[in-house]
Amino acid sequence: MLCRTIAANLFVLCWTLHVFVNSDSDAIAADFFFHDGDRIVMMGDSITEQHLYSNYVEMWVTTRFPKWNLTFRNVGIGGDRSTGGNARFKRDTMSFQPTAMTVDFGMNDGSYKPFDEPGFTAYMGGLQGIADQAKAAGVRVAWCTPQPLDGDEAGPTALTGYNLTLEKYSEGVKTISEKNSGLFVDQFHPYLMVVDKARASGPKYNRITAGDAVHPGPPGQALMAYSILQGLGFPSLVATVSIDATDLKAVKTENCKVTNVVKQGESVSFEQLDESLPFFPEDAAPILKWSPILEEANNYGLAIGGLKPGQYEVRLGDRVVAHYSADQLKKGVNLAGPALAAGPVAEQVKAVRVAIEAKNRFHHDQIYRGLVLLAVNIPEFLGITMTPAEIESKRQAAIVERTEILSALEAAVRTSLALVPHTVTISPVNSAEKN
Repeated sequence: MLCRTIAANLFVLCWTLHVFVNSDSDAIAADFFFHDGDRIVMMGDSITEQHLYSNYVEMWVTTRFPKWNLTFRNVGIGGDRSTGGNARFKRDTMSFQPTAMTVDFGMNDGSYKPFDEPGFTAYMGGLQGIADQAKAAGVRVAWCTPQPLDGDEAGPTALTGYNLTLEKYSEGVKTISEKNSGLFVDQFHPYLMVVDKARASGPKYNRITAGDAVHPGPPGQALMAYSILQGLGFPSLVATVSIDATDLKAVKTENCKVTNVVKQGESVSFEQLDESLPFFPEDAAPILKWSPILEEANNYGLAIGGLKPGQYEVRLGDRVVAHYSADQLKKGVNLAGPALAAGPVAEQVKAVRVAIEAKNRFHHDQIYRGLVLLAVNIPEFLGITMTPAEIESKRQAAIVERTEILSALEAAVRTSLALVPHTVTISPVNSAEKN
C-alpha cells in the first residue's frame, strides 16, 4: 500500500509540475497534440457519450484556436469496452477520415471488481487492436486513462476498492501508448488528487463531482476535460495586455492587438482584438472550490501602470466586470473569470457553446444513434418487405442528407468563433459613480 501511495504521489507531482512548466510555453501551439486542419474522433463508453467532457474539450480547443479548421466527432457508446471499440473502429471512425483521436476506455473493462488478469488481458487486446487500426490509417492517438470513481464512502483517499483496479488499467494505457508511439494522457491521478483534497477537508466527505460515482456531472467532467487537455499540451495563453497609462501606449501584448489607447480624466480605454477566447463551463463552477481550473486554463492578463492610487473598475464593452486597486492592476490581473461572467467576451463564448452543443446533439441523435447504430426490424404486420441491402441503401442516403444539415451546424460554429474587438475601460470608482 505504501508503494502504491508513493506512486500515486509521484504521478500527482509530475502532473503538477507539468501544469506550471507548461505555462512557460503557453503560446507555442506546436506543442499541442491537435493541429490546424485536424479531424478528431473521441471514442469511449457512456462517459464519453454523455457529451460533457468531450464538449468541454472541443469548446476549450476551438476558443483557444478560433481560426483553426477543426472538426470533432464523438463516438462514445454506453456500456462499451476496448474490445467493442476495436470491433467498431472501421465503422465509427474511418468514414470520417480522422487525423487524430482520443481513446478513453477502462471504466467498464474492469467489471467493477478486484483486478484479474483475464479481464486485463482482454482490455489490453482491445486497445492494441485499436492501435493497430489507427496506425494503419495514419491516425494520431491520445490514449486516455479512465477517471477514478468518486464515491461517498468515508476515508482520506479514494484510492481504494475499484479504483485500485482502475489504477492498474491506467498503467496498461501507458504501456499501450509507449508501445505504439502514442500520447499518454493521465486523467486518473489529477482527478484523484482533487477528490482527495476535498476528502481531507473534513471528517465527512460529500461528493464534489456531481452526477454519480461513475458518470460525473459538469464539475467532474470539467475536471476530466482539463486533465485531458493538460496531457495534450494545451496552452493556457488567451491574451495579455500591458498598458502604460502615462505614455498611453501598449508596452506589451501577447496574442492580441491593441489600438486607440486614450485617456479621459483618470480613465484609460483602448480597443482590444484577441486571437483567442477564454472558456470555462459555468455549470461546472462548484469544482473551482477544489481546483483553480478556470484561471490555470485561461491566462487572460491585464496590467496597467501609471495609475493614481485608488480603486478602479474594469469595463468590457459597457459592462463592469471587475474592481481592482491601482497596485493590483500594476502587478497584473487575470481577467478570465470576470470576462466569462459578463460582457462581450462572455456573450460570445456562450454563443460558441450553444452552437457546439447544437451541432453535437444533432450528430448524436440524428446521425450516430439515429442512423448508424439504429437496428431496423420491420414488423411483419406492416406488410412491408425490404431486403437488408435496401435498408442499408436508405440508411446511407439518410446519412448523406443529414450530414448536409450537420455541415450547416458546423458553419454556425465557425461563425460564432469570428473574432471581434471590444473596448476595455479602466476608471476610478468614484469617477465612474459620478458618470
